[in-house]
Amino acid sequence: MTTATASKTAPGTSAELARLAAAHGLTLSGARPTLPRYIARLWQRRHFVTAYANARMQATYSTAKLGQVWHLMTPLLNATVYYFIFGLVLKASHGVPDYVPFLITGIFVWDFISSSVNAGTRAVHSNLGLVRALHFPRASLPLSTVVQLFQQLLVSMAALVVLLLAFGQRPGPAWLLALPALLLTAVFAAGCAMVMARIGSRSPDVSQLMPFVLRTWMYASGVMWSIDQMLGKNDLPHWVLTALKANPPAVYIDLMRFALIDSFPAHALPHHVWPLAVGWALLAGVGGFIYFWKAEEAYGRG
Repeated sequence: MTTATASKTAPGTSAELARLAAAHGLTLSGARPTLPRYIARLWQRRHFVTAYANARMQATYSTAKLGQVWHLMTPLLNATVYYFIFGLVLKASHGVPDYVPFLITGIFVWDFISSSVNAGTRAVHSNLGLVRALHFPRASLPLSTVVQLFQQLLVSMAALVVLLLAFGQRPGPAWLLALPALLLTAVFAAGCAMVMARIGSRSPDVSQLMPFVLRTWMYASGVMWSIDQMLGKNDLPHWVLTALKANPPAVYIDLMRFALIDSFPAHALPHHVWPLAVGWALLAGVGGFIYFWKAEEAYGRG
């Protein structure tokens, strides 16, 4: 038998080892599963996602005396600061009816989106010990952060309703539109969190840049000012105004404002807003999930 023939049949060769592994159902450790199988595994870990989200929410302000009250206080304090700066000093409230409800609605929705993106950036990298020690779908980590923040948003929405009633808003059938708007916002935020989780896992320094990116994104989303009122009368190119109004956070904030504020009736919504909201949610949610899944075997290595 020649040396070449012996090497082909030797039990220690790669081909022979691969054949033996396949015969006994062995697979490569940490290999990326197919997308349907990955989704099935993630669904099996859904209880872990919710439990981890609950644990994170309880631990977030565990050392603060006011505890979970800060979930409400933080956006309210932000709204107060922005009201004095933009509403009074910069006069962004001019021409905007019900400016206080307009402002606090935008702040609560934006706070959820920005917190999801920011937390997603650190979701994998800050849990490297867990990633390297246990085998589970890594998408559980950014998704658990979004679940945690969405739970906080629901609590905040109860406070938002009280504030809207205090400022003279009347509940009506249009308020039901807030439910699908919140769900679409959550899907969009989850997709963004998964995109940033993959980027942040390879480039942790991105988390230092995110506050500047998010602050710029906030100013472009009409959180504190009306895009139509501030820019509609300026000699700006039409595509600039269109781009700002099609900006995903601006779309979801507009949906919530038209649903909850009397001076922004639901029937006055532009026809393209709901298709845009669904489109952004699908693009970010599905695209972000696939983008994250494609690097599944790389998380925790290197």
